[in-house]
Amino acid sequence: MSDDADADNTERTAPVRGKRPAQGEPVIDRAFSILHSFDPSHRHLGLNELSRRAGLPVSSTLRIARQLMSWGALERDEHGRFCIGVRLYELAASAPRGHGIRNVALPFLHDLAEATRQHVLLAVRDGHEAILLERISDHQAMPVLYHVGGRLPLHSTGVGLALLAFESSQFRESYLSRSLVRMPEQQPVDATQLRRLIAEIRREKSVIFRRRVPTPILSVAAPVWGADEQLAGAISVVVPDDGYDPRRLLPALQTSSKSLSRVLGAGLPAVPPGDE
Repeated sequence: MSDDADADNTERTAPVRGKRPAQGEPVIDRAFSILHSFDPSHRHLGLNELSRRAGLPVSSTLRIARQLMSWGALERDEHGRFCIGVRLYELAASAPRGHGIRNVALPFLHDLAEATRQHVLLAVRDGHEAILLERISDHQAMPVLYHVGGRLPLHSTGVGLALLAFESSQFRESYLSRSLVRMPEQQPVDATQLRRLIAEIRREKSVIFRRRVPTPILSVAAPVWGADEQLAGAISVVVPDDGYDPRRLLPALQTSSKSLSRVLGAGLPAVPPGDE
C-alpha cells in the first residue's frame, strides 16, 4: 500500500483532536521534528515517510501535520504528499539576522559576483554551524555543495572559518574541544592545526581555504561586522582551484566586507573582539 493510501486510511480513522501527550516529547518538539524532516532531497513526503523521518507514530504525525497545515507551515501537493508551506518563508523573512543583513548585503554580493563570475556567499552562525543566507552564482559557475538555507560546517568551509575565527575565545574553545571531522572528506581534524589556522585568519582578517573533493575549490572569505562591533556574518568568493591566485580576490572581497560592515554600523576595530 502506498504512502498516499495509508494517509487516506489514517485520515479516516485517526482522531483529529490533539492534546499534549501524557509522556514523551512536547508537541512543539514533535512539530519541529516533522519540519526538520524536509530537506533539498526530500521536499515532498508521504505520510509514512514523514512519520519515519520524524521518528513519530503515523497517527501523531498526521495530527500534528494537520495543525501545521492550518497555520500554513505545511501544504499538500496534488498527490497528497506534504511539503513546506510558504508561511514559513514569510516568517523566516522577518528574521533580523537573516533577511535584514541579506537585503543590505545584496548590492555588495552582486558586485563581487560580477567581478568573479563564480559564486559569492553570505552566511551567519547558528549554534555550531553556519547558515547560508544567500548565494549568487554565474550560470557558468562550477558546482558547489551548499544551497541557500542550508547549513555549513564552521571548520571546513571558507565562510565558516571566517565566522569561527572571529567569534569569542570562549566559543572557539568550546567548539575546538569537540571531535571534529572535515567535510565532505570525512577526515578527522587536528585541533592543533586548526588553532594555528584560526590564529592566522585573525592576523590576516581573511580566509584562504582549499578543498580537493568532490572538485577542487578555492574559497576566500572575510568577516562582516555590525553595530557595537559585533560579528554579523561573513562573505566569501568560491572559484575553481585551478591555479587561481587568491591574492587577486582578496582586495575586492575585503573592500566589500568593510563597506558592508560600515553600512551595518560597524567602526571596524583594529583588534577584532574575542582576544580576552
